[in-house]
Amino acid sequence: MLLVVDVGNTQTHFGVYLDGSEAVAEHWRFATVRESTRDELGAALSNLLGLRGLGFTDIDRSIVSSTVPQLSEQWTEMAGRYLGHEMLVVGPTIRTGMPIRYDNPREVGADRLANAIAAYERVQDTCVVVDFGTAITYDVVSAAGEYLGGIITPGAEISIDALYNRAAKLPKVELAEPRALIGKSTVEAIRSGIVFGFAGQVDGIVRRLRAELGPTTTVIATGGLAGILVPSVQETIDEVDDLLTLTGLRLIWERNAPEGEASRESLLPRG
Repeated sequence: MLLVVDVGNTQTHFGVYLDGSEAVAEHWRFATVRESTRDELGAALSNLLGLRGLGFTDIDRSIVSSTVPQLSEQWTEMAGRYLGHEMLVVGPTIRTGMPIRYDNPREVGADRLANAIAAYERVQDTCVVVDFGTAITYDVVSAAGEYLGGIITPGAEISIDALYNRAAKLPKVELAEPRALIGKSTVEAIRSGIVFGFAGQVDGIVRRLRAELGPTTTVIATGGLAGILVPSVQETIDEVDDLLTLTGLRLIWERNAPEGEASRESLLPRG
């Protein structure tokens, strides 16, 4: 069984794939705590696996992408101690099957690369991934399967925190779908501004991308906050896939698997 782990700045999303399956058997999210140790990560993983009747012995391979460098080390140490194998880490030297047209390919986040790989595997044509996380990222893949680059903006929760910290009389607001465009309270006014403001930003950026890339460009949304923000986006998002990053990690693992461990390995392009 393959364990895939996506460590983000705010949330950690991970799941498991049964042998020979392209569908996630189970997946979970928990808050990313930068100070977590290998043993704490192992305990959390063990508890969640146990809820589905699984255990460490069921996992014989694993891969991690992380935007928090110190947690990459803790996850790999956890795998060595509790899973009994070396965890693959998504990094600059890994095979991806996707040419990277960034000025400095090492700057591309591992999660962004996983998203791009999963999206192109599905679409096989020009596509854009909009990831609603701590930041909102837009990652662009050409019709030939090249990672062209992207766009990064502050995320919705960052904006809420900034508003609270910089405006003395405004309350800290939990991000949620607004009841109406015109808020009848300060809390509702802030929610409306954040949700519809970011939805408008997404619409505007995606329209500009389609004007440059072509009107048939497929746009896929993912990320922990997509469920709140995408419903207010006006038809510029084609689909939402909460599992896109995990799918990309599975594909990357297959493209780096030892000979014989992944049946598709010899058929995949090298990047």
